[in-house]
Amino acid sequence: MKRKLIFLDIDGTLTPAGSNTPPESAMRAIRSAQQNGHLVFLCTGRNPAMLAPVLALGFEGAVAAAGGYVFAGDSVLFDCPMTAEQLETGMRLLKENGVFRTIEAKDATWGDEDLGEFLATAGESNSELARWRKALAEELNILPMSQYDGRPIYKIVFMCKTASQLEPARAALEKDFKFVVQDVAAHQCLNGELINRNFDKGKGVRIVADAYGISIKDTIGFGDSMNDLEMIETVGTSVCMDNGSPKLKALSDIVCPAVDADGLAAAFAQLGLV
Repeated sequence: MKRKLIFLDIDGTLTPAGSNTPPESAMRAIRSAQQNGHLVFLCTGRNPAMLAPVLALGFEGAVAAAGGYVFAGDSVLFDCPMTAEQLETGMRLLKENGVFRTIEAKDATWGDEDLGEFLATAGESNSELARWRKALAEELNILPMSQYDGRPIYKIVFMCKTASQLEPARAALEKDFKFVVQDVAAHQCLNGELINRNFDKGKGVRIVADAYGISIKDTIGFGDSMNDLEMIETVGTSVCMDNGSPKLKALSDIVCPAVDADGLAAAFAQLGLV
């Protein structure tokens, strides 16, 4: 079998939402695939600091920060933070309209001080919301926004009650950024992120494939939410978890069992990777 390049989203795909611990069956499948010569990368919205506990389990590298920072081993393949002007404009307009914000540098994350209170009222079904709630509760490297020290920022994560709160920032920045909103139930808050149009997870997949000289048709991507869309559209074979977005399931080649029902192991077996 040809060597495959495998890309795994973390939250809701490799791990239960908000966790850094994959099911044992998933790690056995990943180890077996690697022993068979396949390469396994993380492909995540997390910045390198937040994905570090998972990376330490033994992966070849990552498409991090939703594609803004891509690395293989110790080699940085792509690095594209937003400009200071873009950051100032987005943060100001979001704050003026009551939007809760977190910002992610390569090695640190800052959040509005009252974000935890806001998340306490949100529902449980969205994997990004669950991750942030857990991270805040356990103080996993999310610092108060007042302590932001000017480091380059790769993305802004936003949470708000209504889409209208995003419109001023959208009007100013949509030419340069995609406003990626998770598809959650109407009674919950809107949760999403500003992703620079200079990159996305799909472009990150291509950067890694080019670095290894592997054809796109020999890439496989696993995801669960609409922030995985570009990866799913780019890879040769796309897989969505059964716990994932209905929209993403409809666009994927394969729908495998849920993350907590040994879904990755089942899909790796179905694809002949193990």
